[in-house]
Amino acid sequence: MSGNTFFFILILAAMVATVVALVRGIIAFLKTTEADLKAGGINQSGLRQNKMMRMRIAFQAVAVILVILMLILSRGS
Repeated sequence: MSGNTFFFILILAAMVATVVALVRGIIAFLKTTEADLKAGGINQSGLRQNKMMRMRIAFQAVAVILVILMLILSRGS
């Protein structure tokens, strides 16, 4: 397996993980109840939404870094 194929598979996995985190975050957002909104302060729904947002950002960063690495390594060939 060539280096580009390996990076492509890793990038694809990071992209899928990003979409999964995005969908899970949207689901957590949709499950927010009126009681959660009126309670104020920290609630479980808000914590889940923030966790999914951080995961999505992390997976996006990994994907971007992998693309940059793949471009740098393919330029050297």
